[in-house]
Amino acid sequence: MECLFCKIARKEIASDTVFENDKFVCFKDISPKAPVHLLIIPKKHVSSVYDLKEEDRSLVGEMILLAKKIALNQGISEKGYRLVFNVGKGAGQTVEHLHLHLMGGWKENFEI
Repeated sequence: MECLFCKIARKEIASDTVFENDKFVCFKDISPKAPVHLLIIPKKHVSSVYDLKEEDRSLVGEMILLAKKIALNQGISEKGYRLVFNVGKGAGQTVEHLHLHLMGGWKENFEI
């Protein structure tokens, strides 16, 4: 695949990686919207939440549990954090590879 995130997962493009195992890579977002803004991607290419199949059910669950672990390791669990999947260009998905945004580290309470 010529996907940007696939290339990051294969280490063809450098990233500021904070976690990696056989299924996932987590790295710092290059345009952060929070003091801690990480992207969790599966090494398996799936374009979007829209393209998930029944066989990917455990993949998404594992991503969320991994986000919980990384949030704890990053020291943002206690005050809270956001998990966001953008689905499609209209929702802000700029890379067509499933990714979960993990954002936190705000000094004040988050307000919408």
